[in-house]
Amino acid sequence: MKRLLASIHDVSPRFEGEVDRLLDHLAPHVGRRLAMLVVPDHWGGAPITPAFAQRLRGWADEGVEMFVHGWFHRDDTPHQGMVAALKGKHMTAGEGEFLGLSHADALDRMRRGKALVEDIIGRPAAGFIAPAWLYSDGAKTALADAGFALAEDHARVWVPADGRALAKGPVITWASRSRPRQLSSLAAAAVLRPLLQPLSTVRIAVHPGDVRVPALLDSITRTFAAFRRHAPARYADLLAA
Repeated sequence: MKRLLASIHDVSPRFEGEVDRLLDHLAPHVGRRLAMLVVPDHWGGAPITPAFAQRLRGWADEGVEMFVHGWFHRDDTPHQGMVAALKGKHMTAGEGEFLGLSHADALDRMRRGKALVEDIIGRPAAGFIAPAWLYSDGAKTALADAGFALAEDHARVWVPADGRALAKGPVITWASRSRPRQLSSLAAAAVLRPLLQPLSTVRIAVHPGDVRVPALLDSITRTFAAFRRHAPARYADLLAA
């Protein structure tokens, strides 16, 4: 069976309107069979309010999987080494929160995020996905210590407890931050639509900024349509399989 895993990133009160629009946009393709990546306090200025917590609980009750998506979604850690520094500055616009964290700091944020999300939704979090899919070595080892069942980066989904890969292949996603990034993500999606057809599991991720760019929304629609033979699934299905 071929599976399609859809996710909405950066779910926060700061982007509530955009999340609603994305839900409506994806509904014809996956209904509520998707994941939300919840940011507890986006950039230190958007903590989860009681009203938004009630919405998260309602979505979870409808079957939406809830992942912990960092804590701040902001990278405020000095990086060791040129490669990490370049990734942090240029690849993510300062949003690779877990790229430079030590094991202890990563574990603390993971545990707090897990406790918060699980208290809100009244069930275990589906897993953890770092902002921008970037992890330090310490953050990778902290995943198992925090007790997450699943983790994801840009190339795979895996079980932190034993490192077992459950799905491999690049995520199809879009960037809205600038015109060049929009164009490059549109081109990448066009290339990946036929290229990833043979995969048993395909992942598609959307972000709040996508709703402000009609060309991105059109590409998202065409991408979901291209994978109509992949059945909408949940990340938990990978564990069951």
